[in-house]
Amino acid sequence: MSVPCEAAATSAPVKILLVDDQPGRLLTYRAILEPLGEELVDARSGVEALGRLMEDDYALILLDVNMPGMDGFETASMIHQHPRFEKTPIIFVTAVNVTDMDRLRGYKLGAVDYVMVPVIPEILRSKVVVLAELHRKRLELEATNAQLESANLALQTEKARELAVLNESLRSANATLEIQNSVLQDEVAERGRIEQLLREVGRRKDEFLATLAHELRNPLAPLQNALAVLRMSTPVDGELLALMERQLALMVRLIDDLLDIARISQAKLTLRKDATSLREIVECAVETARPLIEQGRHALVVHLPEQAVPLVADQARLSQVFANLLNNAAKYSEPDGRIELRARVLGDRAQVEVRDSGIGLEAGEVERIFEMFSQVETAVDRTHGGLGIGLTLVRRLAELHGGEVSVSSEGIGRGATFTVTLPLLAPASVEEPVTMPLPESSGNVARRVLVVDDNRDAADTLAMMVQLLGHDVRRLYDPHAVVAEVQAFRPELVFLDVGMPGLSGYDLAPQLRGLPGVPEPTIVAVTGWGQPEDRLRTHEAGFDEHLVKPPLLEAIERLCSAPPRACCVGGSANG
Repeated sequence: MSVPCEAAATSAPVKILLVDDQPGRLLTYRAILEPLGEELVDARSGVEALGRLMEDDYALILLDVNMPGMDGFETASMIHQHPRFEKTPIIFVTAVNVTDMDRLRGYKLGAVDYVMVPVIPEILRSKVVVLAELHRKRLELEATNAQLESANLALQTEKARELAVLNESLRSANATLEIQNSVLQDEVAERGRIEQLLREVGRRKDEFLATLAHELRNPLAPLQNALAVLRMSTPVDGELLALMERQLALMVRLIDDLLDIARISQAKLTLRKDATSLREIVECAVETARPLIEQGRHALVVHLPEQAVPLVADQARLSQVFANLLNNAAKYSEPDGRIELRARVLGDRAQVEVRDSGIGLEAGEVERIFEMFSQVETAVDRTHGGLGIGLTLVRRLAELHGGEVSVSSEGIGRGATFTVTLPLLAPASVEEPVTMPLPESSGNVARRVLVVDDNRDAADTLAMMVQLLGHDVRRLYDPHAVVAEVQAFRPELVFLDVGMPGLSGYDLAPQLRGLPGVPEPTIVAVTGWGQPEDRLRTHEAGFDEHLVKPPLLEAIERLCSAPPRACCVGGSANG
């Protein structure tokens, strides 16, 4: 029911109590209700509201449900325990979905309605106008009843008629409120459906990123193999070859970042925490970031505490945090800049700052740069490219270690400082990692090696590498021919692609175990998936080793030079 604002001005203003702990909402309520001409009184807590009620009478109470200390339900209960206020109507205001149980609880405490945030002005005003008018009528009725005690029966009859009309108005108002409540419930249900759809879209996006990162690894494998073959067999320009290797390594790093952020979003990233030190982590990060720093001719200054700073952490992941920050500093600085990494211990936490002399940040960019796929739009940025997920990884990985990351900048052209704070954990509670003994080298003995991959380029380049290392190698593109070839060739080492159509590596590996009259070869999984659960799956399928595409030459050489099945440690050759 829509009631004109002028209706409230026909009688003396009534008092309306506005209860909310947020000043901004109180201002909103006032802006909506002041045109009604009623007297509005503020209270910023349940306790203050009770005090206001003891001082005066109110036509109705607009009460926030979610307040610190005494919430809306507790405040309503206290109000209606007092006989003086037990009939004062209450409209609850809430910013969260209201369950049927909450509604029932509110109605038992004297609520006549609920209003959802954001408040719709017309709806709130219509509810308040009705209840204010009811209060005025109630006051008039009380005065009339006092007069009826000394008046005649005719006056009593007239007032009874007025009361009947008033009750009819109340029933009409309640019917209107029920319709409005039904509309609000439909809006809440629609909002829930939209939120569910957004969650589904987010899940599919994360799955797409993970699949994309995996699929991008496959074409990189023959490229890296080919570069290794060139370096081993053909006189080429060393600088040109190094350039291609650097760019390929950059592409691998970008894909790894993409896969990491997808797994973090899906809560599938597992940390391998061991006893380590801040110095080891920083040294590894500096070594990783050094090519980009040297490319920009930047001066790098590192200050670490003289005393050891012990941590219990995933060393590779924390090194990735600081390497990303150093790369970011180099990327967003003009040539010949200055980058500083300073670390110190503050109580039970370690604090590491990475400061650069680069392009700086505007105030509005301080938090946005940690969002996925967000980049500062500058000419320097577009020169170096990137996916815009490096800083997202920094924050997520630090948080997985119980730490936090912040950034500050004095403005454009004045550089930026990233601060990482990590908890110092006692390393005594962590078991020392078991160091597996390296297999003894078998010298330059030629091995029989079988390479199996349905991707012909990947199989050919890997076979060429193995052949240049001095081994007898055969290659297969059809997984269905592997068992027969193993029986005929009797290889000592098999590089087996996992994801082949028709017959996967997971199906083949068990078949190659225990073939009659054939010594069991060392079987190495070659795959684009490299997370702990992926390695566990290949191990359970019977693989001895797990290589992540693109495989490193050092890993191939180590596996080929190891005695048959001596490399079987259930780990990873290049992970």
